[in-house]
Amino acid sequence: MRCPRRRPLRNALLSLIASSIPPVYSQGNVTDYAPATNVQCPDISTAPLIRVFTPQNQSIHPQEAEYITRRTQDVLPGAWADWLGTGVGGHGYNIADFQGNFPKVGMAIPGGGLRSAMYGAGCISGLDARDEAAKNAGTGGLLQVASYLAGLSGGSWITGSLMFNNWPKISDMVLGNGNDMDGWLLELSLATPDGINIFSNKNQEYFGSLLWSVRAKADTGIDTSITDPWARMISFHFLNQTNRKNFFTNDSAHGAGQLWSKIPQIPAYQQHQTPFPIVVADSRPVGSNLTTALSFDPIVYEISPMEIASYDPNLSAGMNLTYAGTHLSNGRSINGSACVTGFDQAGFVMGTSASLFNIMYSIQQLFDFARNKLSSFSNGDGAGLLYILSRQLREVRTRADDVANWPSPFNGLRNETFEDSDKNWLELIDGSSNKENIPYSPLFVRARALDVIVTIEGTSSDSNNWPNGSAVIQSQERLARLLLQSHQQFPPIPPTAEAFIEAGVNARPTFFGCDPKQSPPEFPLVIYLPNSPPINGDDPVSNTNTFKLAYTRKHQELFLSQVHTNTISGFTPNANTPDPNYGICLQCAAIDRARLKVSPPISRSAICDQCFQQYCYDPLNPPSKLELPGRKYVFVDPDPVGISKIEGFLSKNKFALIGAFAGLVVFLALSIAGLLFWKKRQTQQRYKRVQSMHADDVPLFRSRYSDHPRGESYELPNHRGPLGR
Repeated sequence: MRCPRRRPLRNALLSLIASSIPPVYSQGNVTDYAPATNVQCPDISTAPLIRVFTPQNQSIHPQEAEYITRRTQDVLPGAWADWLGTGVGGHGYNIADFQGNFPKVGMAIPGGGLRSAMYGAGCISGLDARDEAAKNAGTGGLLQVASYLAGLSGGSWITGSLMFNNWPKISDMVLGNGNDMDGWLLELSLATPDGINIFSNKNQEYFGSLLWSVRAKADTGIDTSITDPWARMISFHFLNQTNRKNFFTNDSAHGAGQLWSKIPQIPAYQQHQTPFPIVVADSRPVGSNLTTALSFDPIVYEISPMEIASYDPNLSAGMNLTYAGTHLSNGRSINGSACVTGFDQAGFVMGTSASLFNIMYSIQQLFDFARNKLSSFSNGDGAGLLYILSRQLREVRTRADDVANWPSPFNGLRNETFEDSDKNWLELIDGSSNKENIPYSPLFVRARALDVIVTIEGTSSDSNNWPNGSAVIQSQERLARLLLQSHQQFPPIPPTAEAFIEAGVNARPTFFGCDPKQSPPEFPLVIYLPNSPPINGDDPVSNTNTFKLAYTRKHQELFLSQVHTNTISGFTPNANTPDPNYGICLQCAAIDRARLKVSPPISRSAICDQCFQQYCYDPLNPPSKLELPGRKYVFVDPDPVGISKIEGFLSKNKFALIGAFAGLVVFLALSIAGLLFWKKRQTQQRYKRVQSMHADDVPLFRSRYSDHPRGESYELPNHRGPLGR
């Protein structure tokens, strides 16, 4: 029986503890997830919170522009020289002839949960000059010359992880280095890290930590949703305060106080060593309660360290990210001079980009978690997510349960074109909700003037979870229909998913837009690197389900190795062998637009011309999937568990097991009474355990967390230092 009279006391105590935590650089408690309210707003006469522009007269944020300029001047010339060499290189160009006019490069990592994050990791390792094999292949170096890195959903997880771990090598970040990094710990499920029994002690401790963070946020008066515990789950794996030893404790804040707006304090960022990071989220029209895919019309938002903004013509505005969480009307706080800070917790930003729950359930099913599950997730993971949500909805205030709730800073703007202009909240959801699964929108913005866009394509589109080009086609169509005023055109691509597959460009590296007709070019060159079967015919392990929330260590290692090998290999037509010239061909694609930046333009080199014949998509003479023989397309689990593993064991040992069967029957007969008694007792114990954790007469989960130190900040290695408010 719940005791409502004790709830105010518990909430008051929680507020007292949360308020006692220093708001600046505090990383010691999971309640650091709570934003700070009633913070003095800046003087908007000298430092406006809102930046408004037009599609025809765009501008990027001044601090973004400054970062790109400094990186272009101080870092990129050396990075290009390190990758392409000086003098005449194997690509046939004398780099000095480009007169320092190097192309501006951006990278896009799409959605797809852990699969996309893992594919992005494997692919980036193959483009990283710090990776010896990639460096030797000639592909390592493309990462170092990139100016932008955009992520969406699972792609936002690796983007954030790279930033908040201070731009480490991929193998250290994902698998750990045996020293100061334990890796992503993906063998521990995001939803049920201690296994499918949601009532196990460790799972209950984990859930309690998540809910404690969310309660702290809710007690500030800011509405929460399922995206908030989801954000905390993401933080445990992709931020920098969690390791194997403290995973099920509150010995650290697990990234609760790390903020997206504090990325500029990261050492690698301060040294301009990283591309500028952006993540993408879609907006559901407020009050629509849509549980289906969006049309092209709703606003697409981007979140950078400086602002949450949209370059869509219908809005064309940005809000200072430090003060996100503040309700504004016509650029002014509706609470006078009171603003909110700390709303942009890094996990919440990544969780917003990956908030896909609106398409998974109906509100009527939320509390019936014993019989229902979130579609697509495994029974255990779905049960864990529904359990968390059911507890949350009983304990804290929410509004739209199935989206990320952001107080709107854009109220009163663009009344004639912005559909949520009269709303006080934004309902943000997964960036692929309009079927644009690749975060192209920020990279095609005209004001950013990118020359090359590298697509690290981990989308699952066909029955075997490989991409089929549909995500690219969606972006091309949205650009053509709605964004001609504000964005660059998309280069020519196959018109349908079927055409993508028939051309084979969904299963090997392809360059789109190799031969523009205008000067300057009417579109950037797109380097398309799709998740695809191993070129040597091995069993594929990277085409996993989007809703798979855990990977064994063996699977992680094989996944990264397989993707890395594909990334540095290119393809040889009609063969199962790597292309020995692929590194040069990738360099040819990356540097090609530089030819057009000098006067007179430099002719394409002979080797690059040969490369483009092999890798460029020509709409008048498309390639064929028949050039890709011997590939296997059906996923093969490298570390099978459950029924598949049992079946394999039985097939090898069936005769030896026959004799044991009779004894087993006898054993079961003797044990059944005891088992029934144990089951009844265990059910009672589980009920008591949950009640002891959540009962209103035990404030703040005292019985579960009283032994966990909270006062000290978790000590991080110097290159992974905490970033707080």
